[in-house]
Amino acid sequence: MKRTLSILTATILVLTTLLVPAMAETAPVKIGVIAPTSGSLATYGESVTNGIKLAFSEINAAGGVLGGRQIEATYMDDKADSTESANAFNKLVADGNKAVLGSVTSGVTAGLAALADAEGMLLLTPTATADTITDGYPTVFRACFRDSFQGEVGAKLATKLGVKKVAILYASGDTYSSGLYEAFKAAAATEGLEIVDTESSSTTSDTDYTTQLTNIVASGAELIFAPYYYDSIGPYIVPQARAAGFTGYFVGADGWDGTQNTMVEDKSLYNKCFYTNHYAPDDPSDVVQSFVKKYTETYGADSLTALAALAYDAAYMLKDAIEAAGSDDTAAIVKAMTGMSFSGVTGTFTLDATNTPEKVAPVIEYVDGVAKFYAYI
Repeated sequence: MKRTLSILTATILVLTTLLVPAMAETAPVKIGVIAPTSGSLATYGESVTNGIKLAFSEINAAGGVLGGRQIEATYMDDKADSTESANAFNKLVADGNKAVLGSVTSGVTAGLAALADAEGMLLLTPTATADTITDGYPTVFRACFRDSFQGEVGAKLATKLGVKKVAILYASGDTYSSGLYEAFKAAAATEGLEIVDTESSSTTSDTDYTTQLTNIVASGAELIFAPYYYDSIGPYIVPQARAAGFTGYFVGADGWDGTQNTMVEDKSLYNKCFYTNHYAPDDPSDVVQSFVKKYTETYGADSLTALAALAYDAAYMLKDAIEAAGSDDTAAIVKAMTGMSFSGVTGTFTLDATNTPEKVAPVIEYVDGVAKFYAYI
């Protein structure tokens, strides 16, 4: 009896030794996703989540990664709140995810970056543009350009439009908006632009900018640089500026993307409004038009923004890094992603020393409420 048990035990040990590696080789690769799918920035979260889901569905349908392993994504809603985001991140780490995609806004992602660094977790944000997001964090990457670049492009655009006197309206309590303010201010000096007035709100969620805009009109500004989000620009800032008598140009950044869904009835108010973005949906290139077609067929056109394109690219960046690493070991994926070159919907680029893409920016212009490609700068 003892001999029989010994043989049985030995057989089990042999089978276990053989089966465990085989199971590991076929187990799904677990990836976490953090985005605000409820709350004031749910529109952003919807675009990002859809872009990632589309990419992962394509990757899995094509055979997955690492010779046939599927990507298993867990999606967490951070409500654009730092505490919610931190809780989501900690759960994803505890559940054994190998990398995290997220979050969306710079303020929330800044907190995640510190957590990722402490855990040695790969964090790839599709959309957080604040310069400091990746600074000093070797496991933190992004698929978008940074704000200092957007500020430079905004100032160059002002020069291209032929203006000399500019004003700035920004949210002093918001990481994204204040970072762009600083970047544009520095670049304006280089471009020889005169900043005739600087106004601010405390947050990007204010609804009355009449006082600030009245002061800007009185300053004689020909252009307003306004780094806010679509939910402030569309219903409040632009209409209130026109009502105050401002007839000049507006220049914004990627936070404007989606403004067409929040505009007031008179779409002509938004003429002479420009913003920097990460891609142009009317770019005729095959890779862009293929993405636009697949996305709209799956999710419709309303949530098709640059954030969706960036998220789609971020998912494929992660896929490429996993394949290059040859495993789902987080440290190996980090090493493979560091300095990687990539070509996707939002451009062809190499990650620089700050783990940020080096690429050009398309400028988008609103013409009677319709977003149209204007120029690459």
